[in-house]
Amino acid sequence: MVIARYPFFLLIILSVMMLSACGNTVVHKGAPIDHYPKTTDGIIDPVEIATVLDLRQTTNIESLIPSLRDNRVVYIGETHDNYSHHNAQFEIIAALKAQGADLAIGMEMFQRPFQKYLDDYIAGTITEAEMLRKTEWYDRWVYDYRYYRPILNFAQEYGIPVIALNTPREITSQVSKQGIESLTDQQRSQIPADIDYSDAAYSERLRAIFRQHDEKAERNFERFKQVQLLWDEGMALRAADYLKEHPGKQLVVLAGSGHLMHGSGIPNRVKRRLPVASAIVLPGGDLKVEPGIADFIIFPRKVSLPAAALMGIYMDQTAEGVRVSELAKEGAAEKSGIQRDDVIVGFDGVDVTSTADIRIGLLSKRPGDHVRVDVLRKGVLFGSKRIAMDLVLGE
Repeated sequence: MVIARYPFFLLIILSVMMLSACGNTVVHKGAPIDHYPKTTDGIIDPVEIATVLDLRQTTNIESLIPSLRDNRVVYIGETHDNYSHHNAQFEIIAALKAQGADLAIGMEMFQRPFQKYLDDYIAGTITEAEMLRKTEWYDRWVYDYRYYRPILNFAQEYGIPVIALNTPREITSQVSKQGIESLTDQQRSQIPADIDYSDAAYSERLRAIFRQHDEKAERNFERFKQVQLLWDEGMALRAADYLKEHPGKQLVVLAGSGHLMHGSGIPNRVKRRLPVASAIVLPGGDLKVEPGIADFIIFPRKVSLPAAALMGIYMDQTAEGVRVSELAKEGAAEKSGIQRDDVIVGFDGVDVTSTADIRIGLLSKRPGDHVRVDVLRKGVLFGSKRIAMDLVLGE
């Protein structure tokens, strides 16, 4: 299979950061090392070089893919709001597919109770808009869907299953407030029974992150760690179960780099349940490169998400519908005559009942596009009246 219409975005791939790394090298007193600087007594003190990373060795995506192809699981990290990272994820997925891999894509961005709607979308029985509504994307994942849209569209086009990995927000919110011991029996049935607390390095990394928070934060560190463990153990359990149920599939897991680095978030917890070959690919740049952090560090070309089409409003969800709470000065809505407290009930011919309806309506729009917006405006004498407005979307 050849998938030629997707240009590669990867610029360079750093040499393999082997988890076992190089062996220890020790220089002993009395060794023939005359070419080294010496101490006053002419003998160099023992020096231990624990690990050497050869950062001169680089490769490209054509060389990377065969290395990834042999792994049952490929973990690809991201910074959630970095479009370059998502393009790199897409390119690796497309290249693996072109090499004949029987793929599934596990995504941190979707929560497990909504798996049915991902299945329906991949099968083509519901639209993209319906999938976004039913998975509650705009309520449960705050990042722009356009970051992930090429990956989801590609998955649907080629019938690649997309697996919802994440723990339901209701559970993690409860644990954040009151701890894991506060969960009901029904909630506990939705989390792994075997949660491993033993990884000290994992705990220390979390503690360093926690220290960056306001000291007056309501949740203490143990609750913070419990939430992270619920995410990582929950995603690992779902991934391992899927692999067991589908022995011929290669799973590509897309998650924040913090869930993958050093293998201690998701990867090692998958291996505890199912010892399969895996590789961790992390995007460089802001990442501190150190031994064992990943198998490959990639440096995608920097690209920006195309400018979004904007209405120039702030929205509130109310019982009546979507209320315009504020207007951006000189924005598209203000220029069209929309007023504060108008309730939006239609967008480009589609009924609006939630803020998600408007966000979905804007997905395929570009700055400069004309759209019809229907609003209800309350009058002093005659109640609400429906008004149709023509907007020229801004940037």
